[in-house]
Amino acid sequence: MTLLTDPPAPAGSLPAPARRRPAERATSDFTALAKAVQDAGLMRRRYGYYWTKLIGAAVLLAAWAVGFVLVGDSWWQLGSAVVLSVLLTQTAFLGHDAAHRQIFRSGRWNDWTSLVVANLFVGLSYGWWQSKHTRHHAAPNEEGADPDIDLAVIAFTPARATRPRPRALRWLVARQGWYFFPTLLLEGVSLHADGLIRVLGRGKLKRRWVELTMLVLRLGGLLTLVFVVLPPGKGAAFMAVQLAVFGLYMGGSFAPNHIGMPLVPARLRLDFLRRQVLMSRNVSGGRPMSVLMGGLNYQVEHHLFPSMARPHLRRVQPMVEAHCAAMGVPYTQTTLWQSYGIVIRYLNTVGLKGRDPFLCPLVAGRRAL
Repeated sequence: MTLLTDPPAPAGSLPAPARRRPAERATSDFTALAKAVQDAGLMRRRYGYYWTKLIGAAVLLAAWAVGFVLVGDSWWQLGSAVVLSVLLTQTAFLGHDAAHRQIFRSGRWNDWTSLVVANLFVGLSYGWWQSKHTRHHAAPNEEGADPDIDLAVIAFTPARATRPRPRALRWLVARQGWYFFPTLLLEGVSLHADGLIRVLGRGKLKRRWVELTMLVLRLGGLLTLVFVVLPPGKGAAFMAVQLAVFGLYMGGSFAPNHIGMPLVPARLRLDFLRRQVLMSRNVSGGRPMSVLMGGLNYQVEHHLFPSMARPHLRRVQPMVEAHCAAMGVPYTQTTLWQSYGIVIRYLNTVGLKGRDPFLCPLVAGRRAL
């Protein structure tokens, strides 16, 4: 593995391979791959694909609302809650793509698409999520920098696992891998609440009033629809199922991507290719898995080319894997169930022993010296 200790050389002025410094070799490692991807036409937009998805999402959500009203006061509406959760998660994947500038060339079009999809369709704050997700992409699994490993409920790092806490909480943390997925049943509530807190807070947020208006329409509109059609008991049961399945589906799609991959100390400097590949995990399964996970199963490729349209990820995957093999960079891919097993074992090991069983190989090598 190579440390990035010097500024990368300007493009087109790299010296001969035998004389290149580590930083220059690392820079050219990704530059060569990026050029091959660009030459293959894999960075072009896929307007037909995304317009079909966007219009289809709007039509299906409208059809769900009509069906909900037609079914009326019935316990069968709990099944309708599951259907809505799946539709909302699939729609959220489109918001993710727009936020990464995958859909349109225009940044403004992508921003407004993300706003409508996230706030008005799904009920999540785009501004809150964008800030959090941007920091994650800049420093995946880096302690003190990646907000996705800095959570209060689950200890993703040894430092958090060994914090002083009451005995009962220590017992829970030691077994946190087993209750991680049940905890995701509350993730839907958490996502909605975190977005509202950010929108209603005093921190800087672009288009605050637009976001707030959309969130009020979406969240208030769904609650009104549910409790007009259903009596209080059934309405409460519907909302509980809907939020639980939504949180489980969302969390279950994002969890395999990085949990259990190496952690990066804050002071360690890595080149872009290694930082993104070593900390990410792909999930095998081809097109069906890509539909299920909204393209997040190609996590390595997504982190290397975040603005790449989702349909191109499966085509670039063999190129990235072969390039990593040639560069000697470990490339990780497992099945979905294997990845869930890794997540559970990793969290239990961190919680029980306060150590990271998947330390970055570079750090482990340094400590052995």
